[in-house]
Amino acid sequence: MSQQSFAEEAYRWLDSHCPPSLRGRQDAVTGGGRKDPLEDPDGRRYFDAMYERGWTVPEWPREYGGAALGPDEHHALRTAMARIGAPAPLRGMGTSMIGPTLLEHGSDDQKSRHLPRIASGEIRWCQGYSEPGAGSDLASLKTRAEDRGDHFVINGSKIWTSGAQLADWIFCLVRTDFEAPKHDGISFLLFSMDQPGVTVRPIRLISGISPFCECFFDDVRAEKADLVGGLNRGWTIAKRLLQHERSSLSGTTPQTRAVPAVAREYVGLSEGRIADPALRRQLIDHEMDARAFLLTHKRAREENTEGGTQTFATSMFKLYRSELTKRRTELIVSMMGTRGIGWEGEPFTPDESFETRFWLNRKAGTIAGGSSEVQRNIIAKRVLGLPD
Repeated sequence: MSQQSFAEEAYRWLDSHCPPSLRGRQDAVTGGGRKDPLEDPDGRRYFDAMYERGWTVPEWPREYGGAALGPDEHHALRTAMARIGAPAPLRGMGTSMIGPTLLEHGSDDQKSRHLPRIASGEIRWCQGYSEPGAGSDLASLKTRAEDRGDHFVINGSKIWTSGAQLADWIFCLVRTDFEAPKHDGISFLLFSMDQPGVTVRPIRLISGISPFCECFFDDVRAEKADLVGGLNRGWTIAKRLLQHERSSLSGTTPQTRAVPAVAREYVGLSEGRIADPALRRQLIDHEMDARAFLLTHKRAREENTEGGTQTFATSMFKLYRSELTKRRTELIVSMMGTRGIGWEGEPFTPDESFETRFWLNRKAGTIAGGSSEVQRNIIAKRVLGLPD
């Protein structure tokens, strides 16, 4: 089937299987897991249909619940979803981070045990990387894993652990050799969050939500079978996973509109166009930047001869996308004037309050997955080859 034929078939199928109540609603998706079941009947039917087709993880092999789509087909599917307003049926660290990493570095046993449960939405994952004393200098982490024969015993803590309160499992960086140079004594472990010794405390943010948590591990068990990449080789796995994370954060799905309707309501019009020439220029500049970003993604995809494998160039896309999105939310709030500073209650509408909170939330996007400063360093060293 040609790419064009696939795109047309995907569009027709989505048009018939995505309920109108879900279209344009990214909040309708599920992160999976046992602690946050998908209760909306329309959402459940849509998810089940997408899962049966392999489209919860379209590029994964069929044996693990995917549809084995190539990069071009996957892009065509995402474009068709954007045209209809169909939300991604499943999101989270399972599909975007640990899943792709296990496909590359996991054992056959690890793949067969974990990947199908990600694709089906049965298990939700979180990431145990940052610690109170190890953020950008992640290799300074102190969480310890002691070898007890057939398993490890873990003690320590993690912070800024996104979605830990809803996660069933965690992929975690631990120190297994305190005598080795700091990058060489780290291992990559998988273990259940639902066991004695795991304590999770959500952190409330300025945006009013608590997506991040503190996690404490006191004599927590991880099986030897869930050591990924070998003992003391976790740093290599950790860096590879971050490339997948940054790729997922770079956002290649086309946007159907530059600004939401709630912001356009407050813009003065003259003869069918925005009256303020400065604001008009800002909107045009943003739209041109967004389209150039998508075209650059397209070119990179067409030039990629490694079958979609992520490279250090993902830092470039992650940096630009997070900064572009931050500028977009700032533009929206400025367009709304005093209506763009609402928090909750009267006289602000729910849509107005949402835009204010989303504006604050997107500032964190320039930190999540590696700050913009970290991405610039990676681009300078790994992409441009500049000296330290």
